[in-house]
Amino acid sequence: MTQEDVHFVDKSDETEVGEVSVDFAAPTLSKPGLLVMDVDSTLIDEEVIDELGEAAGKGEEISEVTERAMRGELEFCDALRARIALLKGLPVSVFDTVHDKLHFTNGALELIDTLHAHGWKVGVVSGGFHEVVDRLAAEGNIDFWIANRLEVEDGKLTGQVLGEIVCKTVKLHALRAWAERLGVPMSQTVAVGDGANDIPMIQAAGLGLAFCAKPKTQLAADEAINTRDLRLVLDYLR
Repeated sequence: MTQEDVHFVDKSDETEVGEVSVDFAAPTLSKPGLLVMDVDSTLIDEEVIDELGEAAGKGEEISEVTERAMRGELEFCDALRARIALLKGLPVSVFDTVHDKLHFTNGALELIDTLHAHGWKVGVVSGGFHEVVDRLAAEGNIDFWIANRLEVEDGKLTGQVLGEIVCKTVKLHALRAWAERLGVPMSQTVAVGDGANDIPMIQAAGLGLAFCAKPKTQLAADEAINTRDLRLVLDYLR
C-alpha cells in the first residue's frame, strides 16, 4: 500500500450487466483495472470534518459550509480552509475519538476484496485528513491514497492546512497518475464519489459513478447508485 502526495472511451455501445443496463463499453473484471473513490460519505458513512466540528463545538457552522461545498455553491478549497479554521485549538487526540466513530459503507470491504481478487487496484482520494485516512486505508487494504494534512503545534491543531489541498483537480490527477503507473488504460478505470469536487474524476474515468450523490454530481456521472451498498458497483463491470 502506498501513501501518496500528488502534485501535479468510447461509451457508445449498449451492454447489459445483470439487471443493470449500461449504455457504454463498461470496464471489465477480466482485465486489470483501477477503482478510485472518495472517502467521506462514499468509502465511509460519515463526514470526518463534521465529526471534528462536533468535537470543537462548531458542528452546525461546519455542517452548513460542508453542505454548500458539496452542492457546488462554494469553491471546495475556500470552504475547507474556512472549516479547518474553526478547528483551531483541538488536541490531536481528537482523531482517535473520531476514527472510532467511523463506519465503512455497507459493501465497501467486499467491493475492495472482489476487485483485488480480479487483479484490480483500489485508491482513495480524500478532501479529509491523513490523520484519519491513513488508518482507514490500512484497515480497508487500499492500495493508494491521498488526503490533506493539518498543521499541528504543541499537540494542537493550528487551523491551517499544510501543502496543497486535495481539491477536484488533485483528485483527477491522482486517478490519471495511478492509472499510468499501473499501465491501466483509462477505459479500465472507475471513479466513485458523491460531491461536486468528484465530478472531474468521475467524467474522466472509463466508468463514472455517482454514489448517493448530490444532484449536480448525479447529472455528471455515467450512472447513479442511490442505495448505500458499494457492492452495487460490481453490477456495472462486465
